[in-house]
Amino acid sequence: MSSGDEVVVALDVGGTGMKCALVRPDGTTVHAERHATGAARGPEAVVGTILDIAQGLAGKARADGLTPVACGIAVPGVVDEARGVAVWSANVGFRNVPLRELAQARLGLPAALGHDVRLGGLAESRLGAGRDVDHVLFVAIGTGIAAAHVIDGSAATGAHGAAGEIGHILVRPDGPRCGCGRPGCLEAVASASAIGRRYTELSGAPTTAAEVADRAAAGEPLARRVWREAVEALADGLATAQALFDVETIVIGGGLAQAGPRLLDPLRAALRERLTFHREPRLVAAALGDEAGCLGAALLALDARP
Repeated sequence: MSSGDEVVVALDVGGTGMKCALVRPDGTTVHAERHATGAARGPEAVVGTILDIAQGLAGKARADGLTPVACGIAVPGVVDEARGVAVWSANVGFRNVPLRELAQARLGLPAALGHDVRLGGLAESRLGAGRDVDHVLFVAIGTGIAAAHVIDGSAATGAHGAAGEIGHILVRPDGPRCGCGRPGCLEAVASASAIGRRYTELSGAPTTAAEVADRAAAGEPLARRVWREAVEALADGLATAQALFDVETIVIGGGLAQAGPRLLDPLRAALRERLTFHREPRLVAAALGDEAGCLGAALLALDARP
């Protein structure tokens, strides 16, 4: 067997869908597919689907003359990577699920389990917008906001598997109540869902963050106000993060990053205003899109191989 035949079975499990792939050790995807998570069926059914899909991918690899050497799985929520346990996930319903052990037993391959945003950060730091940089902060802005601090190609997990939850930095003490129960968290003000919710409250018309971005760019005063409020809150959160982590590059990913320069240009300016003696990080858009979680799962699995 040559290393050119080797692939990793990689899955990125979200609350709505799963992105699944066979990935070579160099980060090249040789096959990709998508499936519905079906979280409403309950966590046991979701685990069954994950294992069935992983087994199917390993079978496809062998049928195509490739050799599956490991399995990597990315999941949202709190993840104990050392034990390979999905501790808690609001979106998928996991409670202390030993996914790594279950995958190893089903596939007969070494497996690794990681947090979806940390694995996205791992991929962006090694293969994407943060490559060739030793200190990277990957920030995913979508339904919520979370980050991964990647140093020398390794993402910090924290003592309890909860590192990087910058969406719960307090930025507006009198702001809207966050899903975590506390008012004024960053993600309650500046996530994509929060931006859409804020505009809807003020206008009375259901609106998405993407529509707010379009309307703000077209000069609509209400959209510009809501967008500016979100950008300023994000800049406060990133200034706090830079004070803590002193990174070279901040990579912005997730759904809100689709706004491109309409987000990054004012955010860069607002962050610059907030920095005093801290070095200004390079602020860039993610390069790997929604493949980052899958690619990061593959990288983690390769790292963890005996």
